[in-house]
Amino acid sequence: MKNKLVYTFQDHLKHSLKDPQFEMTWKKSQVEYDLASALIKKRLSKNFSQRILAKKVNTTQAVISRIETMSANPSLLLLKRLAEALDSKLILQFK
Repeated sequence: MKNKLVYTFQDHLKHSLKDPQFEMTWKKSQVEYDLASALIKKRLSKNFSQRILAKKVNTTQAVISRIETMSANPSLLLLKRLAEALDSKLILQFK
């Protein structure tokens, strides 16, 4: 059996961050990435599809998809509804 070369997202990110322009763009999108990652992780831990979560917060699956792909700018009200539907606490911070 041959060993397969595994190239993970983390490997790709580490390599890509060597490019100064990419690094600047990545840093600017970090908040959106963190939000999307946390939402996906929490949704999957609850075994919710995007459609099920959307129904619980009275929105569409497309809206959930746009948040998870960092293509949307969700309102604070929507984030609160998402947190409630996921039995989570929404924490916003300025550092």
